[in-house]
Amino acid sequence: MTTRRKFILSSALASAATIFGIRPLFGEKNKSIIKLTPVRKPVVISTWNHGLATNEEAWKVLSSNGRALDAVEKGVCVTESDPNITSVGYGGLPDRDGHVTLDACIMDENLNGGSVACIEHIKNPISVARLVMEKTPHVMLVGEGALQFALENGFKKENLLTKGSKKAWQKWLKENNYTPVGKENHDTIGMVALDNSGNLSGACTTSGLAYKLHGRVGDSPILGDGLYVDNEVGGAASTGVGEAVMRSCGSYLVVEQMRTGKSPEEACKIAVERILYWNMKYEDLQVGYIALNKQGKFGGYAYKSGFQYAVYADSKNQLVNVKSLKN
Repeated sequence: MTTRRKFILSSALASAATIFGIRPLFGEKNKSIIKLTPVRKPVVISTWNHGLATNEEAWKVLSSNGRALDAVEKGVCVTESDPNITSVGYGGLPDRDGHVTLDACIMDENLNGGSVACIEHIKNPISVARLVMEKTPHVMLVGEGALQFALENGFKKENLLTKGSKKAWQKWLKENNYTPVGKENHDTIGMVALDNSGNLSGACTTSGLAYKLHGRVGDSPILGDGLYVDNEVGGAASTGVGEAVMRSCGSYLVVEQMRTGKSPEEACKIAVERILYWNMKYEDLQVGYIALNKQGKFGGYAYKSGFQYAVYADSKNQLVNVKSLKN
């Protein structure tokens, strides 16, 4: 039988949840773990220093009460379109055969996702990924099929190999005898946003490892690896050597750790430690994660020092140096 005390307590929890926009970590069936913490919103977090410009564009949407999904798409398009960034989109360094192949995925607040992998000639693959999510019964399109879909939906076919990237590739050909190497060029742009409605969305896009084998696909376009968003809990994105992230389902792991009550930074650290636990050995290994939870708290962690994330919160856009397992 429900006592008066229990009734008052449950009513207070329900009222607080309504006022502060808080939902239980595990859904409506377990309301005992609601945390009476005000929600900070809007917030947008993205990887690396080029995330500052990306955040600025996303903030235009969020500060106008726009949807987080629109914010992350428009935000990462900035990085994709910048020819001076050699790890994402236009200007990305090619594979060993000289092809600029791009990977991207996007997720909304309803667990919907869209993805493209190994797509060529399209400057903004994140927008193609969104159309895959919204206009097809599929989650991922790859290669020629992804390009065909993009062209059928009005995207323009372009040469993405800039003069600078072509020159760097030709130099690499002479010095490395056509042997793919794990070059430090994996500065993926990943982004997670929380809008004023309390909804989360995320995006992740990259040109992948420089001088990779033609056809190689990393973690960035794979839901649960490069990006994962659960609107009841939070979202996470990864950057670094995709093969290590793929072997540990990194972004999904981060979100699931937040589900158990871990802070975003703690959850990211656990995902990085998982890579170390399995003794995944890669030359010049770097993996970093960012995370944003439902209450607007954010954080990140990396395998080694040097990783930064950009966060726009409380009307301030700033870079944060991330803690790491190794110097």
